[in-house]
This record gives sequence, structure tokens and C-alpha cells, in this order.
Amino acid sequence: MRIIRWAVFVGVVICSTPTYAARCGGDFNAFVAAMSQEAQAAGISQAVISQALGGVTQDPAVLAFDRRQRGTFNKSFEQYVSTRVGPGRINIGRQMLQRHGSLLSRIEQKFGVPPEIVVAIWGLESDFGKGDVGKMPVIRTLATMAHDCRRTELFQGELIAALKIVQRGDLPLRDLIGAFAGEIGQTQFLPSSYIKYGVDFDGNGHVDLRHSVPDVLASTANLLHVSGFKGGAPYGEGTANFEAMREWNRATIYRKTIGYFADRLMGR
Repeated sequence: MRIIRWAVFVGVVICSTPTYAARCGGDFNAFVAAMSQEAQAAGISQAVISQALGGVTQDPAVLAFDRRQRGTFNKSFEQYVSTRVGPGRINIGRQMLQRHGSLLSRIEQKFGVPPEIVVAIWGLESDFGKGDVGKMPVIRTLATMAHDCRRTELFQGELIAALKIVQRGDLPLRDLIGAFAGEIGQTQFLPSSYIKYGVDFDGNGHVDLRHSVPDVLASTANLLHVSGFKGGAPYGEGTANFEAMREWNRATIYRKTIGYFADRLMGR
């Protein structure tokens, strides 16, 4: 969900992002130079900085898309959910529950999040990894958004986090592609959340939220777990678990859709 996902982590990032000093607006190359200094101070190697930021340019399409985002949820819940949860998606979701049953069971044991919630989110965000996960170079997207003065501190923090993903070796720069606000992977994590909640669940030493289904599903469950989601408890509107899912998405209609989809997956 491109428009929705941008709102998901805003509360998290604003609270946890340190203050950055690069001045927004003005000459873009000067801004990138200042961000390079910020990145170096944050422990990013010069090699990664040069590789990622050398020659980076603004992307007018990113700013145009950002300015168009208005009125995402003008539909009623019934209207919205009918466009997001149909028989085909439910059937594929049930196949995913079966195909990844053992993995999802281990994830539930560790993080306390039921398989149907994890799979519902996976389906809504990227059609279980088969849909559109974005085609935009994340560094260029975030540099563009950070240079724009409306939310510069937020996106300066996301840009540093994206560089840390490369620095850690989780994704090579060529694979650091995403959506219009820099969301990455099969469940669309912003880079700061990638760093904060990402889990290496396949044990290969890297958190790969683009290609590794174990990492994707475990990281999704970990985000909810850290946010207070309790296994075995209801997750409908008005419950503590429904509130915990605010960390995933602040929109009530979207969280209701997650719960509705999860219930359909289980035949409820």
C-alpha cells in the first residue's frame, strides 16, 4: 500500500530519529554533501557513502507523488475492504498458510503473532511478495524527500538508515529499491523500521526483506510483538491488539481490513 504505508511509521520515526543538521532546500548537491558528513558521523563508511550518494540526483516524480497524497480513505469500510480482500486473494492466502505452515508456527512461538495476521499483512502489502514492491532507487527517493523542507528531519533519518542497510550488508545498493516514500520489501518497511525490527530468521547473517520469506514474515511479526501484540488475544476493533497494530498502520479502516482478512483466511 504505497499511500498508506508512508503513514505507518511516522510516529515511530519522529520519536526515535536523532536531529540532523543538513539544511533542506537550496542547492541539492550542497545538501547531499552535508548528508554525506552526517552519514560519516553516523558510522557509515566512506566507500558506502561514495557508492550510494555519488552522483545522486533529485527525482521530481517522487515529490509530485508525495503532493498528490490526499484523501486515501474516503470510502466506507465495506467499500474499501471489497477492493482489497476478494475470493482470489483469500484462496492464495490460505495456500500461503499451508505452504509456510511450519515457518509461521515457529514465528508464532517466538513472537506471539498468529499466522493469519502475518499472512493478511503480507497479502495486503504485496500480494504475498508477487505484487508491486516498488521500482524506485531508495537512496534517490529519500535524498529527494530529505531535501524537501516539509519533513526533512524525518527523511534525513530514513536516508541514514538506508545507508546502514547497505553498510550492514543486508541488501546491496542495486537491490535497494522500493516505493515512493522509500518503503522496502514484501511488507514495505521504511528503512528505520528495517533497522529496528528486521529479523534474520533464515540464519544467513543478513536481514533481507526483499527476497527472504522467513525474514519478511518474522520481521513483520516482530514489529507487532515489540508494539505490544499479545498472542491468543482478540484483535478486533477496540482491543489491545487492535491498538498495537497502530504501529503497522494508524488508519482504523486498514487495521480493520487486516483483521477481516485474517478472519476470512481462517474461515471465520
